[in-house]
Amino acid sequence: MELWSQYILPCLCAFAGCIGFTLVFNIHGPGKLIAGCGGALGWLVYLLGGKTILAGFFAAMAISLFSEIMARIRRCPVTGYQLVALLPLVPGGGIYYAMSYCLVGDTGQFLNALLDTLGMAAALAVGVILASSLFRAVFPRLVRPTRSPSSGGPKP
Repeated sequence: MELWSQYILPCLCAFAGCIGFTLVFNIHGPGKLIAGCGGALGWLVYLLGGKTILAGFFAAMAISLFSEIMARIRRCPVTGYQLVALLPLVPGGGIYYAMSYCLVGDTGQFLNALLDTLGMAAALAVGVILASSLFRAVFPRLVRPTRSPSSGGPKP
């Protein structure tokens, strides 16, 4: 029962939340399930990492690698999958609590919540950038060649 409540149910909720956001990002068909699975995968990595900033970094890397692979398989843009799958990890609650502490005048709690929120946001950004860059450096052949406007063929 503990496995269900601590890991499976939160991942299903992240999956459902990502499916809902695919409507906003206009993702259709199997892309909805792919984005939802990416969100569930990211949330699982985050939970297994202990809900820390480092866990957020690894979750963002997992989401980015998953999105890169799925986008290459489906020949779709990566950004749609990445943005939707990252949404459960965005520290919206931390921003809310930081502003709440600021308005109350609790400077210590405000700075603690603010730094934690900024650290999580930075970890997500760096995780996505690092994983995406490494993926494209290691697998350059999976990236489609660009066409030259003058010749119509691929660039050398």
